[in-house]
Amino acid sequence: MEILAKISDCIEFGKINKTSPYPPNMKDQDGADELTKQALDEGISANDILAKGLIVGMEKVGVKFRENKIFVPQVLMSAKAMSTAMMHLKPIFAKGNVQKKGIFIIGTVAGDLHDIGKNLVSMIVEGNGYEVIDLGTDVPANKFIDTINEFPDAIIGLSSLLTTTMQSMENIVKEIKTKFPNQKVTIGGAPITQDFCDKIGADNYSQDPQGVVEFMNNLKKSA
Repeated sequence: MEILAKISDCIEFGKINKTSPYPPNMKDQDGADELTKQALDEGISANDILAKGLIVGMEKVGVKFRENKIFVPQVLMSAKAMSTAMMHLKPIFAKGNVQKKGIFIIGTVAGDLHDIGKNLVSMIVEGNGYEVIDLGTDVPANKFIDTINEFPDAIIGLSSLLTTTMQSMENIVKEIKTKFPNQKVTIGGAPITQDFCDKIGADNYSQDPQGVVEFMNNLKKSA
């Protein structure tokens, strides 16, 4: 459907609404805001708008970011376009007739106050149809554990940007796995490697947000 392809393009290129000057080659064209409203007015379901418009666009953003074809400012514009479109869909979702793919609990580990990487992962994961519970920065193990108790089917994401907080990440993974042996945990951040992931018993290491999405989608397929 042409309008869904247009919505996808608006997310991919960060076109928020008609008055938004960015990107220059889409000046004066309808953006994610107008097109989402138009699609609903035409009787297209919120599910289809999400799955065939917004998520398709955000997947492309995740892949381009991984390949260094776009950078943080463009991702932020895409996220803004996505959230503008979601304003039209959220009242429909709130009625309970739309199924989220799953729940993702994310936080930067205790001792670390960096949040840019965590926020990018949150945006791209949410853009791919998951509900995100963001615990913020400097998050201790007990806060993750309390949140898992509340949302037992969630997947956990831990972020660390400092070599000095890698030990904190290791401790949190161990505490989570002791209490919930089957809990899936994905980790990431500048100093993190696959070797470190294997060593501390986490389930997945991703260099970029799209890797987290792929890990979660694969878990869903094998469930």
